[in-house]
Amino acid sequence: MSNGEQREQWSGRLGLILAAAGSAVGLGNIWRFSYITGEMGGAAFLLVYLIVIFVIGVSVMVAEFSIGRAAQRNAVGSFKVLKGGAWPIVGWMGVIAGFMILSFYGVIGGWTTPYIFKSFGSMMQQMSGAEIKAAGDMAGELFGGFVSNSVQVIAYQAAFMLVTILVIAKGVAGGIERCCKWLMPGLFVILIVLIIRAVTLEGSGAGLAFYLQPDFSKLNASVFFAALGQAFFTLSLGMGCMITYGSYIGKNEKLPVSAAQVAVLDTSVAFLAGLAIFPIVFAFGIPPSSGPGLTFISLPACFSHMPGGSFWSGLFFLLLFMAGLTSAISLLEVVVAYFRDELGWSRPKATWILGTVIFLIGIPSALSLGGNFPTIMGLSFLDLMDKTTANFLLPLGGLFISLFVGWVWLDGARKEVTNHGKIEFALLGAWVWVCRVIAPVAIAFIFYNKVVGF
Repeated sequence: MSNGEQREQWSGRLGLILAAAGSAVGLGNIWRFSYITGEMGGAAFLLVYLIVIFVIGVSVMVAEFSIGRAAQRNAVGSFKVLKGGAWPIVGWMGVIAGFMILSFYGVIGGWTTPYIFKSFGSMMQQMSGAEIKAAGDMAGELFGGFVSNSVQVIAYQAAFMLVTILVIAKGVAGGIERCCKWLMPGLFVILIVLIIRAVTLEGSGAGLAFYLQPDFSKLNASVFFAALGQAFFTLSLGMGCMITYGSYIGKNEKLPVSAAQVAVLDTSVAFLAGLAIFPIVFAFGIPPSSGPGLTFISLPACFSHMPGGSFWSGLFFLLLFMAGLTSAISLLEVVVAYFRDELGWSRPKATWILGTVIFLIGIPSALSLGGNFPTIMGLSFLDLMDKTTANFLLPLGGLFISLFVGWVWLDGARKEVTNHGKIEFALLGAWVWVCRVIAPVAIAFIFYNKVVGF
């Protein structure tokens, strides 16, 4: 961005909240949250997750907003402006994480598109005439056949990335904000409709009990580690998104209020997604610990045995597409902002070039689940990228951001979150304590207990 060019801003608080919530709300809230909650025992994980979100997650988000708004730069440039030295490496970690996440995110987002159309095609009719277990086997074969078709998977990945590029190329207010103002309300409407249908199914009560009644015997280090990784993944923390979005926030906005509102919206979507998914899964006797296949294998089998299954399936995968798009937009914006600020590229140039590069980097992930790409350490390339970013890069980014705000740039951070003394932040002392001690110690402790078990 040239020195004479005025930095783009959100049109107001609503634009910021919906765009930042759109960044946070994504496939992580529905696809990733549902299967991790199932694997980690349901309500016990949910409780830990909520505590992590509102103690550590919101604090780190306020820290990222304050860094971005104070510096008026991208994730790397912000650390250069505020401190320099080795600190820009933290921003680079975020940019790299954004590259990696969007590379496989575009693949999964691409999967949602054909499933919208398959829902109204022969998929539902074929499975509806079989027993639920047989329907699940059919859904598994259908998914396996789809991800094994390299040309088809890459084509849908390209289509999803193209939509993301077109939105980012329109700019902050005209592209990102306008898109999220339409998509975010639509997400909530679809979720509410799905929940109403899910909880009226016979046998749904067992799913609600699994999801809402904690079994504390299931708590262990793995649960805390998974909750931390999911919190950072779903809130888009540690990857530069909220620093970049913070640089577009007006100086009169209240950062703590904005961060809390984003977290509430994001967590509401994840919580509501669980209310829609687990009653359906239990009503049809599907194991909640089905893993990543829960969304693309188990749920289609369940939908096929529901009256109006095509409609409910199509609605669900439309929800997934919309959620995936809002997050993909923010991930691309992180890297675009870096190249605009640091190299002076125009927005269209940065968007098209970087979007294309990320698409190409994502091809190994597109090929990996179909057996068309070698495994690494026993993991598919897509799973490796997912684990590396969610379990390592994002928490590490959050750790260093907390240390930076709590110990290195504390005076500047205090001024930024209080708008230079113009607003009162009642929890300022608690926030500083979380950034200085609680968040770093919690992240470091969980790493110490689980990193060897990667």
